[in-house]
Amino acid sequence: MHKKLFIPGPIDVKEDVLQKLATPQIGHRTKDASNLQQSIEEKMAKVFYTKNTILLSTSSGSGLMEGAIRSCTAKRAAVFSVGSFGDRWFKMAKSNGVPADKITSDPGFPTTVEMVDEALSTGKYDVMTITQNETSTGLMNSLADISKLLKSKYPDILLLVDSVSSMGGTKIETDNWGIDVNITSTQKCLGLPAGLSICSVSDRAIEAAKKVENRGTYFDLVELYNFVHNKNHQYPSTPSLPHMFALDYQLDKILEEGLENRFARHIEMAEYVRNWAREYFDLFVQDPKYLSNTLTTIKNTRGINVSDLNKKLGERGYMISNGYGDLKELTFRISHMGDYTLDDVKGLLENINDILGN
Repeated sequence: MHKKLFIPGPIDVKEDVLQKLATPQIGHRTKDASNLQQSIEEKMAKVFYTKNTILLSTSSGSGLMEGAIRSCTAKRAAVFSVGSFGDRWFKMAKSNGVPADKITSDPGFPTTVEMVDEALSTGKYDVMTITQNETSTGLMNSLADISKLLKSKYPDILLLVDSVSSMGGTKIETDNWGIDVNITSTQKCLGLPAGLSICSVSDRAIEAAKKVENRGTYFDLVELYNFVHNKNHQYPSTPSLPHMFALDYQLDKILEEGLENRFARHIEMAEYVRNWAREYFDLFVQDPKYLSNTLTTIKNTRGINVSDLNKKLGERGYMISNGYGDLKELTFRISHMGDYTLDDVKGLLENINDILGN
């Protein structure tokens, strides 16, 4: 039985989008391939709210995250973590020999302007990384506030952002917020299968990266950038053309829906799940300002067996997620992203209520 996936990703993909994955192959060094990539770049720039260069990578978002911190850090990176995926970025830095420090928030609490100011005031860093939306805790950082600080006091520090679980589901103003590298992937709010990641990259990030000697090969942002600009929108290695066909098609659908309409739909679903969680359990993130618009992490205040609940949901064609890492037994998670509607969310919660006897 197919299950509707209300998990942090991958999520359900519409049948017409899935069919685009079966588009007959083309030569990846042909003009048709260049035109396909250029079409994706132009549409993704609208979703990113940027005029910066759009790069594609046949990998999960983690690939471009690793490439970004390795390519851009000449001196030292300040890695701000609000959960497991900020921790992962720090692990990537250390495993690649990139000098870095991790600045960690308590679980369920954001990276604050004060935390950023205190760290960057030391003068040790040329790069900072931050998770825009953390699916382990259901927290969405306020990049708008942090960007004001960077523009006023630390304009030379490169800002690298993980928006893997939020791009296409909430408004992220790449250029207005001064984001130098903004990274996402296909299997979450964009509503595609996993396997392709996308980032926007500023010219100044590339200029800084050119001064870094050991940028690796596959995820070298300079190499990716040069192929887009000097090789007629090509790709250094063989790309996943099926993903590109599907992404180009899905972007048309996203833009046809309208970005503001898409964001409003995500907020509508999020608010419905939040209200349900407050009635029957509690929210893990308490400050409404920092609640994720694409996934809700719910405190398991009643001590239910989430695995048993998921097994029973599976028999009805649904799937949610338990907590992540140390929060596994303490929380559970419901995503509301991609092409789901409020009716889909209501159907899930009605089934949970029936199973739990709410």
